[in-house]
Amino acid sequence: GQIVVVLPGERVPVDGQIVAGQAGFDEALISGESAPVVRGVGEAVAAGVVDLDGRVEITTVAVGADATIGRILAMVEAAQGSRAPIQNAVDRVSAIFVPVVIAIAALCFGGWLLAGAGVAVATLNAVSVLVIACPCALGLATPTALMVGTGVAARFGVLFRDAEAFERAAQLDVVVFDKTGTLTAGQPTLVTLAVAPGSLDRDAALAHVAAVQTGSEHPLGRALMQAAHGLTLPAATAHRTHAGRGIEATIAGALWQVGSGRWLRELAVAVDAVDAALGADAAAGATLVYAARDGVGVAVMALSDAPRPGSAAAVVQLRGLGVDVVMLSGDRAAAAQAVAAQIDITDVVAGVLPDGKAAEIERLSAGGRHVAMVGDGINDAPALAAASVGFAMASGTDVAMHTAGVTLMRGEPELVATAIALSRATVARIRGGLFWAFAYNVVGIPLAAAGLLTPMIAGGAMAASSLCVVANALWLKRWQPPRHPTATPQESI
Repeated sequence: GQIVVVLPGERVPVDGQIVAGQAGFDEALISGESAPVVRGVGEAVAAGVVDLDGRVEITTVAVGADATIGRILAMVEAAQGSRAPIQNAVDRVSAIFVPVVIAIAALCFGGWLLAGAGVAVATLNAVSVLVIACPCALGLATPTALMVGTGVAARFGVLFRDAEAFERAAQLDVVVFDKTGTLTAGQPTLVTLAVAPGSLDRDAALAHVAAVQTGSEHPLGRALMQAAHGLTLPAATAHRTHAGRGIEATIAGALWQVGSGRWLRELAVAVDAVDAALGADAAAGATLVYAARDGVGVAVMALSDAPRPGSAAAVVQLRGLGVDVVMLSGDRAAAAQAVAAQIDITDVVAGVLPDGKAAEIERLSAGGRHVAMVGDGINDAPALAAASVGFAMASGTDVAMHTAGVTLMRGEPELVATAIALSRATVARIRGGLFWAFAYNVVGIPLAAAGLLTPMIAGGAMAASSLCVVANALWLKRWQPPRHPTATPQESI
């Protein structure tokens, strides 16, 4: 609630909202994009971004660990400190490996004594077995690769919640995208508004619809409020959101419901009159939002939302990784197909409610397939939870980000391909490190037992094996995403 004054060249110290002034901000620390972004009154800014050219006053919303940068750091630290399922398997192997090596050392000692060697020789060879078989390399292979991998992911704007999500992402073979706000820019615009004959005029209908949408986080709701800019909105109370369906509120004693045609038909609201007023041509390929007053349809709005610039490239990149792409939308089939055609997605499931999205994820997962869900809204949360890995856009709702295993800090669908490619590279490094650790022991233990290695040489070889495993993991720092020219690593993170 406190007001903070930020001058040009200063770093914003808190998450907040601008209440006075306007400036360009370098948001690279948060989004990874170095291009200045102009923010003015009413817009949000995050702690850590740099004010480039203007004096602004910001009312504080969050500080410290609750601020955006604090939550990013907490997620990275949590992911680096968590244990991947493969690490549990390594621990089980190590639990067997240690007593087996001790037994081999004891047998080596006894064998050399029986062979007529002195106690000194037998002891030297047994100690060589114990020294060269130190399981450090096995223990280091997984955590070092995960720590490097999660750090690299954060530099490219991908935050993994834990190591399990990191490992699961490497196994994905199907990625399901939500449409609005994920594959599309999430900035729909009102194209046409039609009212039922004998009802309100156009401006009055739009003002009432915008009043119902007050406080809505849904892109369609924000678009309707933007379209009503300059109009006097009536007072609306008792707002209630129905995820995947719409929102309702009371205005001047009348119940207004604004949402999908499917929802209003479920409520037995007649919308034929407003459909006829809109016309088939205006409805083609557009997202339709209906408004009803006391159970009677009064208006229908056609909105259009263009695909994000990188959506088509994301589809190509995912297919290059051998991953199938599906679009899942609660919108009408015509609107969903219109967007899918522009970005070359052939598998489209439309008209799905939030619980239906989760059921669709489970259907796609049948037969052992590993399915990811990418979304940004409250209505995507059930599907994000049902998927093997959920990807949430940071520009979306908090519910989506808390449910998902991966958060994409920029609204770029290509980051999904980046996350999958990096997780596969990391898992490959883990397996490579484990292979060399096991190979080292398979070769080194017999040589030590045969008396071909002294404890000093065995110690040096053991240290070299650990260094090789760490170097193998650190090689990930050189990793670059395939065909991803827009992602520039930010060393500041």
